Amino acid sequence: MYVITLGKYPNVPRGFVKTVLTQDGFCSAPLRIDADSNSQPLYWKVTNPTLSPSHLQDLPGFTRSVYKKDHAFITPESQVFSPLPDWTNTLGAYLITPAIGSHFVMYLAKMQENSKSGLPPSDVERFIFVVQGSAVLTNISGNVHNLKVDSYAYLPPNLDHTVETDAAATLIVFERRYSGLENHVTEQIVGSTDKQPLLETPGEIFELRKLLPTSLAYDFNIHEVHYNQHGLLLLEGQGIYRLSDSWYPIQAGDAIWMAPFVPQWYAALGKTRSRYLIYKDVNRNPL
Repeated sequence: MYVITLGKYPNVPRGFVKTVLTQDGFCSAPLRIDADSNSQPLYWKVTNPTLSPSHLQDLPGFTRSVYKKDHAFITPESQVFSPLPDWTNTLGAYLITPAIGSHFVMYLAKMQENSKSGLPPSDVERFIFVVQGSAVLTNISGNVHNLKVDSYAYLPPNLDHTVETDAAATLIVFERRYSGLENHVTEQIVGSTDKQPLLETPGEIFELRKLLPTSLAYDFNIHEVHYNQHGLLLLEGQGIYRLSDSWYPIQAGDAIWMAPFVPQWYAALGKTRSRYLIYKDVNRNPL
């Protein structure tokens, strides 16, 4: 899982920020934010999205969402929130599920006052990323971690844990059934994107931070090899995204699923940076 951020550079579409969160890492460009964006919390457009152009907001049935056999473009007006199974006082909106062809789940969890998470199914690993508010993570050993915006946690399969809040908070959650390898074991990881070291990206216009280990134990990540599936949520900014032979205007709060080998390309537009969280499966034979 990576977070990729691209800022403003000469001869580059303004505000392009690519942020990718993976088992391996996090990508970002030098942080440059316009003055008007400083008045809003980080990632505020994810929890307060623009549902549609103003002249279409009252048009019944209008949506920018698209579903095709090799990709899905899911916009906020298509999000359906309902109580999350086994969670307390929490509403969830599933953005990507196996029903569209993925082998992982991606959803938004809107926690309220006195909310508490449930456990994923047996043998399922979980990754959470905080986009609004704060939460407290506690595992079976009693270890406690305070998670704020831009903090994340990887929870290995079958690890007893809880995520609790005493006020409103929004999480992005990825879950998948773990594909284990003999003699390789994952561990709980808690971190923050700004605490990860920058990695070299020769010839690129973004900075890269990897959030999780690159060891074989972990089975999802972000790489430029395209036998993987992808799951993406735009955290900030706007632009144009190519998926297969289609081109989609995209803005903060939009989500994308891409099947393996789908041609893809993103250009950030506008006056503010773009940043997105993206999933890829790695370290496993596709057979």
